[in-house]
Amino acid sequence: MTTLEDDLQSFVKAQKIQGKGPLAVMLVVNEHARKKGAVLKADDLLTEQGGQVLGLGKAQVQAILNRNGIQRVLAEEGGRTSRGSIANMRAYVAFLAMQNGKRGIVDLKAAEAFWIGEVKKFFAGKPFLMKLDASWGVRTSVRHLMAQAIARQKDIKGTKFLGTMMQHLVGAKLDVVLGKGKLQHHSANQSDQRPDRHGDFDLEDVAIHVSTAPSEALIRKCDQNLGKGKRPIIITTTDGTPTAEGLLRNAGLTERVDIIEFEQFIATNVFEIGRFNQDGRRETFRKIIEAYNAIVGSAETDPSLRIEMTSGK
Repeated sequence: MTTLEDDLQSFVKAQKIQGKGPLAVMLVVNEHARKKGAVLKADDLLTEQGGQVLGLGKAQVQAILNRNGIQRVLAEEGGRTSRGSIANMRAYVAFLAMQNGKRGIVDLKAAEAFWIGEVKKFFAGKPFLMKLDASWGVRTSVRHLMAQAIARQKDIKGTKFLGTMMQHLVGAKLDVVLGKGKLQHHSANQSDQRPDRHGDFDLEDVAIHVSTAPSEALIRKCDQNLGKGKRPIIITTTDGTPTAEGLLRNAGLTERVDIIEFEQFIATNVFEIGRFNQDGRRETFRKIIEAYNAIVGSAETDPSLRIEMTSGK
């Protein structure tokens, strides 16, 4: 006999449960079943006017997500305005009835865990957005992008979206500046401890290390770089900069290793290559994002790391 998860997967494919609206419906209907503790009747889950699913709203959906450790908003309208909400509700009610008949009683907590997993996939599958607004500074646009990666990390524990994004944006900017093919790109999960690698990027006599949180291990790597005739550069976040400075000071390497703040690393070239005008900056960002997406496509397996450009706040 197939498992509940197997049947839920088949249901998702058959009913094409994709996007925030349908997922919100599944969470709310599953919650109705948990509270009623009995087989549901689809007609009982309609509002008085009959045009919407009962209880389908942002507050109810977010309450379910919050108790599962997810703070992000799935749907501002909770899925009420999604086409097909009632049809999806009826389909899931029928599915639960079938499962009750098949299993004696369906494990609704397990079903909720499944839908929470689908929500996490939905959040993870959405690309990051590079928002360009004429009123924003260049660093603000970069910072906004970084904030999305940080938020995604909080929703999906054990992931390192920010570090991966930073590494490949650094690589993309270098491709734009130096020309494609001048350096080798690696997966963010690939170790740089191999004898033929000195950092995340090796350029001439320079070893570039990209880090969200500089550590003693990184400083030791920089020391090794120096011993091999390499000039190490650490590119890190605003918060990581003073940490790197302190660690280098403790190791007596302050004057031998350069530290560059990540936002500034990107912004400086956006201004310079863009010739200090608005159209030039937008075009430079476009080139960097295109290079970044090409790197992600070849070096990573997660398409949600892609970045899309958009205008306005």
